[in-house]
Amino acid sequence: MSKEITARSEDYSQWYNDLVLKGGLADYSAVKGCMVIKPYGFALWEGMRDVLDKKFKDTGHQNAYFPLFIPKSFLSKEEDHIEGFAKECAVVTHHRLMKNPNGKGVVVDPTAKLEEELIVRPTSETIIWNTYKDWIQSYRDLPLLINQWANVVRWEMRTRLFLRTAEFLWQEGHTAHATAEEAIAETEQMLEVYADFAENYMAMPVVRGVKSPAERFAGAIDTYCIEALMQDGKALQAGTSHFLGQNFAKAFDVQFSNKENKLEYVWATSWGVSTRLIGALVMAHSDDDGLVLPPRIAPLQVVIVPIYKGDDQKAKIDAKVHEIMGQLKKAGIRVKYDDSDNARPGWKFAEYEMKGVPVRIALGARDLENNVAEVARRDTKSKESLPLDGLAERIGVLLEDIQQQMYNKALAFRDEHITPANTIEEFERLLEEKGGFISAHWDGTTETEEKIKERTKATIRCIPLNNKQEAGTCILTGKPSTQRVLFARAY
Repeated sequence: MSKEITARSEDYSQWYNDLVLKGGLADYSAVKGCMVIKPYGFALWEGMRDVLDKKFKDTGHQNAYFPLFIPKSFLSKEEDHIEGFAKECAVVTHHRLMKNPNGKGVVVDPTAKLEEELIVRPTSETIIWNTYKDWIQSYRDLPLLINQWANVVRWEMRTRLFLRTAEFLWQEGHTAHATAEEAIAETEQMLEVYADFAENYMAMPVVRGVKSPAERFAGAIDTYCIEALMQDGKALQAGTSHFLGQNFAKAFDVQFSNKENKLEYVWATSWGVSTRLIGALVMAHSDDDGLVLPPRIAPLQVVIVPIYKGDDQKAKIDAKVHEIMGQLKKAGIRVKYDDSDNARPGWKFAEYEMKGVPVRIALGARDLENNVAEVARRDTKSKESLPLDGLAERIGVLLEDIQQQMYNKALAFRDEHITPANTIEEFERLLEEKGGFISAHWDGTTETEEKIKERTKATIRCIPLNNKQEAGTCILTGKPSTQRVLFARAY
């Protein structure tokens, strides 16, 4: 089955597409720029969603839902915000179809033009802050901690499954606070929630940082981010958390009476991650034989495949497997017994390898006699015979080891690909020959940042939090700099 996958070394982009399609995560859609998330891919998203949703609720947030459609006038109220999304907005102009008077099919009814156009949400700040105006009157109403699980539309011209599609799934948190300090603390807290999820569930190390002014979210005072490194040496923004200041509160006149009974504008944050995380997961860990999924969020952690001849052997294996299945499920392990007779064991092995199932157990008649099972791990492809007695406990330990080893491998790769550069020539050479994050001095101006981007196609991914301060000179202009920042080519 691995022969169906293009090698990473041959064509990384095609390798990625092969894994997404043949691993059963997604498919192309009849709607240009949109994708169909298949059951296996959606199960992966559900696993991510469930973990994150618990983390959100543990930090005091509640889920709500706001309309898909946003009046155009709302977007006009925050100019910096709409400027950042204007070219990506889908616009609804009519509310009815009619039978085509000139032939078959339907056409837009010209008499059904909306008085005001509606925007299909690219993000929900404007509709939410217009609502918060009615929800917030007093300091007693704060903080307001709301999250929404939803879909959004950003009209992308060049799309890629999971990484960049016209419609995608995500969550967006929107919070209101009495002070700037509280809002900044919220922004930093949610960044750490994302980082913890990426590292401890996705086994994907990330750099925590803030964006440069040119890379900030439209309408934000500061954008905090987590940046991950893919196996081709390109960076991927895996999550963002924004301190919005009072921009949206002022645009939508959201004020509250403080303890001294004086009116103040509230302070805001927003934060989100999307189905782009699935693309990150694929590119961070997978190999030329298929997906490699970390156990903590793999839809299926263990698959058991019987090897037998005749019904008598099958019956004995079935009885033992059901006993093992009960023990595994009791331990909270997601397990499947694939005893279907429509494919040979070898085909099943390749299929589950392609799907990235962390552990495969093969059990045959001779194994049963010897009271052992063959256990294979997906990440290293190693196999060993383990006693059936106490197997569930051993599998639990093995899954945790796989999780840790996947993180360690990705961390070693990431750390090996953070390289300092002191001149623009060295910077360009490293980008071409090694890739990864380039740590370099920058003079702090948007003009220089743009010139470096035009020349090298690399952007400032982030200014790391708690960044080491050191005197230096900008790689492009030679002007003084107080710290290095991380550049990379990125998705």
